[in-house]
Amino acid sequence: MSEKFTYLLVDAGCIIFPFAFSSHPRIRFDKQWRYFFPSCFVAAVVFLIWDYFFTIHGIWSFNHRYVTGVYFLNLPIEECLFFICVPYACVFTFYSVSAFLNSSRFNKVANYISWALVLSLGATGVLNLSKLYTSVTFLSLAAFFLLLLLKKVTYLSSFLISFMIILVPFFLSNGILTGTGLAEPVVSYNNHYNLGIRMFTIPLEDIFYGMLLILMNVAGFEYLRKK
Repeated sequence: MSEKFTYLLVDAGCIIFPFAFSSHPRIRFDKQWRYFFPSCFVAAVVFLIWDYFFTIHGIWSFNHRYVTGVYFLNLPIEECLFFICVPYACVFTFYSVSAFLNSSRFNKVANYISWALVLSLGATGVLNLSKLYTSVTFLSLAAFFLLLLLKKVTYLSSFLISFMIILVPFFLSNGILTGTGLAEPVVSYNNHYNLGIRMFTIPLEDIFYGMLLILMNVAGFEYLRKK
């Protein structure tokens, strides 16, 4: 198969199993689509704007070798699909964790962890304002966690547990995108704008960028469900 389908296959790999199990009688995530897709759309718009500006300013770039060549807003269509496929898989995981695990008993621990993230990410972002990927990602995530803590939402424990589960496929998919097993990375990063810390081939910032993407989707999903 042509290597131009590499990124598209990563997107498909992220969503295929969650989508296949969405109608499972013990889960029925398909009945939650009316809450998921509006929240996903809002988060996708935010991240596409962010992605567009970071791309045109050279903070990261996409390898033409591994994309089909269809573009939207100067972004490969695969990158646009990323903001649907990954949130779908992650919110599906969050919903399943919420359904099968009584995570409320971890609420106090989750709040402590969330406050620790607010302080550590906020401080790191402020100390690295010139490193735009670091500062924008860390400060945005710290601010979003702070907002949810002040609103006293009750789903942070389920979110953090589901995020730990998601880390396994995250390292697989993001590892491919950043060059694991490939001759060149699908996505290249200008290290002038990040801390230069890699977990295998993955920039440290990618973990928190992904966390913010998922958390925004979960927050919107929960808001619509309870509204």
